[in-house]
Amino acid sequence: MDTTKKQRVCPVCGDKIIGRSDKKFCSDHCRNAFNNKLNSETSKNRRNINNILRKNRRILEEINTQSGKTLVSREVLLTKGFNFTYHTHTYTTKKGFVYTFCYEQGYLYLEDKKMYLLVTSRDN
Repeated sequence: MDTTKKQRVCPVCGDKIIGRSDKKFCSDHCRNAFNNKLNSETSKNRRNINNILRKNRRILEEINTQSGKTLVSREVLLTKGFNFTYHTHTYTTKKGFVYTFCYEQGYLYLEDKKMYLLVTSRDN
């Protein structure tokens, strides 16, 4: 029977691990540092997308001041920095119109007018 135990070391700092046999880190600090590093890229991407969504919402809210329904060109939205790639959800009406939303602020492209109709959701 082998009486020598394999020495376990912390993957973050290399210190000796003392305690339970399934313990993976020497301290809470090292455990947190490891998990923060592991999740930092995902968190960064999520934070960037949330910033784009908030900016889109702010732009729509800023332009859509007239009773919740305003016509605006694509150029105006793009000039203000609107990013059409990101939105929170879509809503399709019974007639088949698809509204795109950034939180409660939305828009519908009107092909015949080549304009966007800005709306505010009534579900607030």
